Amino acid sequence: MKRRMHNILQNDGKAFIVAVDQGYGGSCLPGLKDTKSVLTKCIAGGADGFLVSIGIACEFGDVIGNKTMLLRADGGITHLNVNGAPFQLINSVEDAIRVGADGVVCMDFPGSTHEEATANNLGELVRDGLKWNLPVGAEELPRGFEFDKFKDIRTPENIIVSARIGCERGADFIKTHYTGDKASFKELVDSCYKPIFVLGGNARTEFLGFFQEMRDAIDAGAAGVIVGRNVWQHPTPDKMCAAITAVVHHNATPEQAVAILSK
Repeated sequence: MKRRMHNILQNDGKAFIVAVDQGYGGSCLPGLKDTKSVLTKCIAGGADGFLVSIGIACEFGDVIGNKTMLLRADGGITHLNVNGAPFQLINSVEDAIRVGADGVVCMDFPGSTHEEATANNLGELVRDGLKWNLPVGAEELPRGFEFDKFKDIRTPENIIVSARIGCERGADFIKTHYTGDKASFKELVDSCYKPIFVLGGNARTEFLGFFQEMRDAIDAGAAGVIVGRNVWQHPTPDKMCAAITAVVHHNATPEQAVAILSK
């Protein structure tokens, strides 16, 4: 397991992963229409690897090459669905091994209507991950995506608790929200005993604050970032990747990152 984690984390113990798995829910267009071009530009910009659907893993594995590849294992529903069905495991640890992935990732939604389903999904992956010695990542989101039904509970306290729940459920690394400030995010890192990755979140139009969040998260002990639409929806994904790489691996300031993006 530790050897495979070294395929995810780089020599400095950090990683910048581009999430290109959003197509499983039907929300990847038009940014990922030319998937090969996006992957190539991200690699040119310095991205360490990709979080992918099995379709992308099978079709573009040669493009990804020796970069880190994490397989999205769950999904099963799309934005076209109106029934509010829970996420299901649609790929297994064995599938990930077959396509050459370095790990798998699934959702976990503490406090959501379907918490039991996501917890069971994670549990199944953890059991098989231990069997096959493959790292499992948990995307820990308090109450998931049920913003239209219930109060948003993504407070720093709940984000911290959710991240710790992922550790307790056996995940080898955690993908989660930035808590909003460096002090509370350091508490999250200190409260967990697994590498923490910050997700990119909603599409941004202003990037100084975006890079500031990354800088603060890294300084507080984050292992890196997993960013999707803010890379492949940007007009120049290669420059965005270069800017994020500078923050994650080269201690760039937010201002320096903006300058890289603006070149």
